[in-house]
Amino acid sequence: MALLLAKEELCVCELTAALDEIQPKVSRHLGIMKNAGLVSSRRDGTWMHYRLAALPSWATDLLTPLTKGAVPALKVDMNRLKSMSGRPERCST
Repeated sequence: MALLLAKEELCVCELTAALDEIQPKVSRHLGIMKNAGLVSSRRDGTWMHYRLAALPSWATDLLTPLTKGAVPALKVDMNRLKSMSGRPERCST
């Protein structure tokens, strides 16, 4: 989830589709990450958008190569996200 959020801001429904997980599990993990200061959120009407919070440079240095293909499962998650039916309009452009 952190790698997806490092690539772009996403809502719970997008994370649920990308990770092929149930919404309560995704929401619970987002809550844990938010409480730990790893994730920040932004409300846009009824949508809550999540993104990776500003992290120390050492953490960013670790995540950057992972988002560029070092984790094969991320490609699978990104493909699920791209093929998500009913993806919110702000994300489909």
